Amino acid sequence: MKALLCKEFAAVDNLTWEDVPDPSPQDGEVIIEIKAAALNFPDNLIVQGLYQFKPPLPFSPGSEGAGTISAVGKNVTDYKVGDRVSFMSGWGAFCEKIAVNKKQVIKMPDTITFELAAATQMAYGTSYHALIQRGNLTENNEILILGASGGVGLAALDIAKAFNARVVAGVSSEEKAVVCRNYGADDVVIYGTEKLDKEGQKALSDQFKEKSKKGGYDIIYDPIGDCYAEPALRTINWKGRYLVIGFAAGEIPRIPLNLALLKGCAIVGVFWGSFTSHEPQQNVKNIIEIGKLIAIGKINPFISKSIPMKSAKDAIKMIGERKIVGKVVLFID
Repeated sequence: MKALLCKEFAAVDNLTWEDVPDPSPQDGEVIIEIKAAALNFPDNLIVQGLYQFKPPLPFSPGSEGAGTISAVGKNVTDYKVGDRVSFMSGWGAFCEKIAVNKKQVIKMPDTITFELAAATQMAYGTSYHALIQRGNLTENNEILILGASGGVGLAALDIAKAFNARVVAGVSSEEKAVVCRNYGADDVVIYGTEKLDKEGQKALSDQFKEKSKKGGYDIIYDPIGDCYAEPALRTINWKGRYLVIGFAAGEIPRIPLNLALLKGCAIVGVFWGSFTSHEPQQNVKNIIEIGKLIAIGKINPFISKSIPMKSAKDAIKMIGERKIVGKVVLFID
């Protein structure tokens, strides 16, 4: 079979698309012939050795996908050859076949395509867990979403609007602002791509606050961090929840903790990968609920591009340069 291989932690350009042996199912595993896999920002980090964990070399990036089961190992009774399934794997999805533990597999509804199933687990799983379990989202909430045009950002926007919350989207360009407005954002702030000094951060904080109808946000969803985090936190409402999703803009910000004291707010970490390990049953319930919302048209995942799997290296470079809007899906051609 073919696979995108990372042989050393280095630049994305070092990845290669080449032949590797087919996997065999171990006890409790299934083999999935991959039809589609989704691109996520950690794919850019993990191949450079910059993510929270480092897989043993060599490995394939890619943490989520969908396909059909071609073989099952011992003690697998819930799945059979031919089943249409989606999966989460941590890494290894950018290839033609993958061995996955049965606990990481979910049967797909017949009404959902492989591309859609591949594109929803991480982005929508992260955002649903963040907003519902960690953010206690209600329809009366006003939400500021940073990086709102990216995969998890648009998912958060989609879910928040499904719950009838008011959403202000923070983005880096007018092009991305148009996407968010079309996706239901009530208002938009464009903060550009340049690093902000103290004056720039103060001006951005003023922009965020001007867009709030309540004088402050009940939930702030932040997957980008860097110099945009503190200006956003300064606009949080009393007893608001600041959701820390990631640091796609670069640096991990240093937050003055007196802001949490003065605002009576909670700074809440959201690491969906650990959540799926610690609370697997709740995660499955979340994924099932997401599927129901898709089926009735309450949420509509935005797949901006479909790219052949063999071109995954180019897609990973694009997401590292923050040029991706919505989700990019890789398919086997």
